[in-house]
Amino acid sequence: MKEIDTSLVHRLLYPAVPALLCASKGRHTSAMPVVSLLSISSRPPLVGVACFVNSFTMKLAASSRAFSLCLLDRSKVRSMSYLASHSGREEVDKIAAAGLKHVPGRKVAAPVISGSVAVLECSVHSRRRFGDHYLLVGRVQAAYSSGDFRGYWRFRNYEPILYTGWRGGLRTYRSS
Repeated sequence: MKEIDTSLVHRLLYPAVPALLCASKGRHTSAMPVVSLLSISSRPPLVGVACFVNSFTMKLAASSRAFSLCLLDRSKVRSMSYLASHSGREEVDKIAAAGLKHVPGRKVAAPVISGSVAVLECSVHSRRRFGDHYLLVGRVQAAYSSGDFRGYWRFRNYEPILYTGWRGGLRTYRSS
């Protein structure tokens, strides 16, 4: 085995299914793909998301104390690419600029992408800095999904987007 630069360790964990971290505050609505996310606790239901310290979307989530995590199907890969390559500082409604529609969350004051295959609505539990990223921890207030999820993904209709970690790293997975 060959050694790799330790700054590339995160890439050993790819491919990963990205979620869209969505937040709004005042007149700004934004979303960004995140791949470093995990379930931290079932009771209470907590999820964690790693976000770069200068992320505009993460700052919206922290200041509004709410965010959603939305999983999208492969049909929305171009919109996700747009969200990955543009800052929320550039648009008042970055989600709309990416060609997506959104609705208010059912339980929290955060946008939810219309047509998502799964959604977690979260209130901000905590935020802690680790190096060049924050770990944003959310308490799940609501979770819902398409019919393809029945305790686990069946992949009959859901064709996830995969992030591979290299140039234009969004790829799609086709179910068979």
